[in-house]
Amino acid sequence: MKILKLVKKILTVSFSKTYALLDHEGYARWRGVKMGKNVHIYGNPYNMLSTEPWCITLGDNVYITKEVLFVNHDGGTLLFRDKIPTLEYTAPITIKNDVYIGVRSIIMPGVTIGNNCVIAAGSVVTKDVPDNSVVGGVPARFIKSTDDYLEGLKNKSLGLGDLKGKVKDDALKEYFLRQNN
Repeated sequence: MKILKLVKKILTVSFSKTYALLDHEGYARWRGVKMGKNVHIYGNPYNMLSTEPWCITLGDNVYITKEVLFVNHDGGTLLFRDKIPTLEYTAPITIKNDVYIGVRSIIMPGVTIGNNCVIAAGSVVTKDVPDNSVVGGVPARFIKSTDDYLEGLKNKSLGLGDLKGKVKDDALKEYFLRQNN
């Protein structure tokens, strides 16, 4: 009987990891994440979703980059369970529409990220983020409005954002080779 349980666990983990690699968004939905339209998960979501993925809601036009973590609970409660056996803190995470979450960011329990927001790479988001905000740091703090962010991007733009794949790679190489000569 123990061998059967072990084989079942190995097959389940193997299926989960394979599914996560092949279809990032499909895997997240399968785990229970509620998703709007045009959600993009870059990188493997297998370890991204914590133990309560059904407590995560992603709106429309959400971009989640590599190694982002969604933490829906406070595991520190385990230290006090001998004194208070019922102690538990788990809370939903809500990401609204038009949000970009940078590489290796961590979104903590109970956080809501508003519409039209950018979370800088490496941020630890411990509090709600208001609409139209760019936040970053540990813990994440307001940096600027998304309007100011867009103005800065327009000033630095290479004008290649509409290109895709090899065409974009070639255009970037040509641009940077020209800059170095």
